Amino acid sequence: MKVAVVGATGLVGSKMLQVLEERRFPVTELLPVASERSIGKKVRFMGKDWDVMLPADAVAKKPVLAIFSAGGSVSAEWAPKFAAVGCRVVDNSSYWRMDPTKKLVVPEINADVLTKDDYIIANPNCSTIQMVLPLAPLHKAYGIKRIVVSTYQSVTGTGMKGLNQLNAERAGKEWGSYPAVYPCPIEGNILPHIDSFLESGYTKEEMKMVNETRKILRDERIRVTATTVRVPVYGGHSESVNVEFEKPFVLADVRRLMAGMPGVVVQDDPANNVYPMPINAWEKDEVFVGRLRRDESVDSGINLWCVSDNLRKGAATNAVQIAQVLLEKGFIA
Repeated sequence: MKVAVVGATGLVGSKMLQVLEERRFPVTELLPVASERSIGKKVRFMGKDWDVMLPADAVAKKPVLAIFSAGGSVSAEWAPKFAAVGCRVVDNSSYWRMDPTKKLVVPEINADVLTKDDYIIANPNCSTIQMVLPLAPLHKAYGIKRIVVSTYQSVTGTGMKGLNQLNAERAGKEWGSYPAVYPCPIEGNILPHIDSFLESGYTKEEMKMVNETRKILRDERIRVTATTVRVPVYGGHSESVNVEFEKPFVLADVRRLMAGMPGVVVQDDPANNVYPMPINAWEKDEVFVGRLRRDESVDSGINLWCVSDNLRKGAATNAVQIAQVLLEKGFIA
């Protein structure tokens, strides 16, 4: 099985290779794809070094699967070219997510939407994935009316550039003396600014959470409002989520439903200081949920705190899980 990883030398691409190997995905030939500046490099996979190649060279080899994490412009240009040679594409950029002809998939929630006709499949935004996973069973049981979410997103969400900026600042370098991906210092700071601002005053990241949530949960009636924030944390996104339901609920049942959802771990014992933290979510595939409590300001509302490793479930793991579904359904072989 020929498998291409587009953006193989990046932070998420490297994590995709790691997860493919961990899950023993049946790759017989790896096609690591990157830009021209990476040509001549090799990547290590399954005990072997593989030469980095350009997208056109990978398309010529006609892989059966390509997992993309190289940005929207690369996905826009190259995903259709891979699909045209019969390759299934799982794309981690935002480019295809809201295309009505493309599926947006979190396998534990909506793997059933995938068909043999799907050649370009969108991987959702990292912060959307970790929010909708624990909320999906609650929406089925009680019907979600409204979600108010504030995120606390790590610098790895911006790839190596974000990590490098934080490291430079922690090393004591002065602002302006190093390449910066953020408009302000991040060390010792919090930036209420992820992606670019829209005319509405919201950022693109915030609107991703609004629109993707509705598409994944298959309900355009859900009202969502988001504030997305960058924090000086190496890895793992955290979210404060307030949910208002259509129907009344028992808190014990909410806890039981979330605990029974594949990929969700409930850590909710505040009396003993047990609650989700990003430092404990590193290199784990689950979404961790805690601080469950009623919202006493509305009739049927709850507050919760969820944490996940944004490079794994928020990106690489979810993409590989989609590939595993394609394999199980017999769409790739």
